[in-house]
Amino acid sequence: MARWLMLLFALSLCVLPGLVSARRARRPFHIQGRVYCDTCRCGFETPKTTYIPGARVRIECQDRATLQLRYSVEGVTDSTGTYKIKVEDDHLDELCYATLVSSPVANCRRADPGRSRSEVVLTRNNGAISNLHFANSLGYFRDEPLSGCAELVKHLLESE
Repeated sequence: MARWLMLLFALSLCVLPGLVSARRARRPFHIQGRVYCDTCRCGFETPKTTYIPGARVRIECQDRATLQLRYSVEGVTDSTGTYKIKVEDDHLDELCYATLVSSPVANCRRADPGRSRSEVVLTRNNGAISNLHFANSLGYFRDEPLSGCAELVKHLLESE
């Protein structure tokens, strides 16, 4: 009888992890973030910032060791400049980023190098329980700053 119990226990140790990981793989992640136009060319969001509807964003995951692309999916921002992208599977050992692809705004198409991508965590092996993950806002520079930006920057510097 004890042998049967040991065999059953050993079998459950082999099968149970596979069932748990298969369950995890069926639950997609939903990545949400915003794309903005830095109208004052400050390098961050300000009260004069506008958000870009119709901007394209890509979620990319690379192998941590070789940096080879393993997964890619695109999305488009809604009328508020917000994107919501569904990502299949767990990307445990991969580096994943939300990355700017394109802006439909003619005078706001130059990606801010410091805000052109945002790292996103796409694994449940770190204790994450939510399917919804948020990415930092991504930004483009406006070709020429709006009027009133110099005063805004001065005000922001004085308020520190």
